[in-house]
Amino acid sequence: MPTAEVTGIDHLYLTVSALARSEAFYDRVLQDTLGFRKNRFALGGDPHVQYFNRHFGIVLRPAREATPHQPYAPGLHHLCLRVDSIGDVQAVATALQAAGIAASDAATYPDYASDYTATFFEDPDGIRLEVTNYRQERRERHDHWDKHSHG
Repeated sequence: MPTAEVTGIDHLYLTVSALARSEAFYDRVLQDTLGFRKNRFALGGDPHVQYFNRHFGIVLRPAREATPHQPYAPGLHHLCLRVDSIGDVQAVATALQAAGIAASDAATYPDYASDYTATFFEDPDGIRLEVTNYRQERRERHDHWDKHSHG
């Protein structure tokens, strides 16, 4: 029996090489396109930019070393955000492209799942980002958790 159930991701920290450049990018993605709110704070003398919605936050902090992001090295491979529907993914891809972000067209990826639709893009440091839809399998897992096997 678990001690406590995790109910969500509280926050993610992304270390960026140029805070102002990344802030401008994430303003377009998270604030303008996905409706996050934003504030700023300092920790240990370092400026931080926090984006948040009702569910979790994404915080940008300055890097201490200027090394390029390597998605196949240990660490973060990509960050995938979920929206409700395939239509939402299509709208996000269009809005990102209109904002000058090189997002892929929304497409279906049946190798992942029959109803898996996504758009892919990268931040200024090469961190891979994805927006996908809330697929049926995920909805069923959420809504019928106690009826599914735990294996």
